[in-house]
Amino acid sequence: MAHGSIRRLDGGWGYRVDLGNDPATGKRRQASKQGFRTRNEAEVAMQELLSEARDGVVANRSGQTLGTFLDEWLLLQRDRLRPSTLYSYDVIVERIKAGLGQAKIQAITPLQIEHFYATLIESGGRRGQGLSAKTVRNTHVVLRKALADAERLDIVARNAAGAAKPPTAERPENPTWSSEQLREFLDYLKDDRLRGAFVVLATTGMRRGEVLGLRWRDIDFDSAEMSVRNSITTAGPGKVVAGPPKTPRSRRQIYLDDATLRELREQRRKQNEERLAVGELWNVGEGYVFTDEIGHPIHPDKFSDLFRKRIAEAELPKIRLHDLRHSYATLALKAGVHPKVVSERLGHATVGITLDTYSHVTPSIAREAADAVASRILG
Repeated sequence: MAHGSIRRLDGGWGYRVDLGNDPATGKRRQASKQGFRTRNEAEVAMQELLSEARDGVVANRSGQTLGTFLDEWLLLQRDRLRPSTLYSYDVIVERIKAGLGQAKIQAITPLQIEHFYATLIESGGRRGQGLSAKTVRNTHVVLRKALADAERLDIVARNAAGAAKPPTAERPENPTWSSEQLREFLDYLKDDRLRGAFVVLATTGMRRGEVLGLRWRDIDFDSAEMSVRNSITTAGPGKVVAGPPKTPRSRRQIYLDDATLRELREQRRKQNEERLAVGELWNVGEGYVFTDEIGHPIHPDKFSDLFRKRIAEAELPKIRLHDLRHSYATLALKAGVHPKVVSERLGHATVGITLDTYSHVTPSIAREAADAVASRILG
């Protein structure tokens, strides 16, 4: 049975845990850590380690493969992560297991991991296509986190992924539509039952999940504003989950223009007709603004598929659904909307993120500012 103790070290606090003997070698295994500011911090960290030891994570690891460890590690994350995040971890862990799963966890090296990343870049995707640098970096984040836990639990002597270098992810130039192209697209959708969802995306800069998670109770028609308090995300093939946005800044109020309000009123009218048509088959649920024909929330992936289909039909330049958000931000900044206002509408953590993300827009703003100030001074 694992047990531990707390002690004061060099003005701070630390713990030492006895994990019992390794069944394979018979050697006694211990884990220790110091540098905590208070006794309580050390106690909390030690109890977490002891809990995981009792859950069976700290068993014999002398011959354990990385794949076996990742399976056990992922089980421990199920109560700690949001369903959508857990799903992405599931996908990434399967990717790691396919390339490194058979490697002994104690023998894996940073060079081995970097070779794995290079293979993913070259041919790690579907049908042998290469993965993007960003996707590989996301893989690196999960592997580094898992091996950091392995190091903390004294399963490995060091975190090999911490020493490995992931590929550099260059920030892509996000393609956007002009106001004329947006208008052309929305005109094409004049008879589409989900036109309103695309209008809201285009005029507010909201994220896909935020629009699909919008409920009627979140909209105040009298005050012409709505609350972003719910989001629908993907949690597996055909499965969606709803919950609050991840960050406090994402939970926000958005003021609405008259045209978007009219669109939302029209959406409510059309939905009431559909509800009357199907009667008791209608899913009352959370009262979502945008649903399928019987009131169920729309799967985000199906919504993106619909977008791709409609822009192909309209013969418009190919962009991603998320690029409607970029289009909104670019048009707002070019129209002279203050970056702080744009940042708040987008739900960014800081205005600096907004300015950094849309740095390609700021030169034109700077030139206009120079002309505007000089004209006031010099006439």
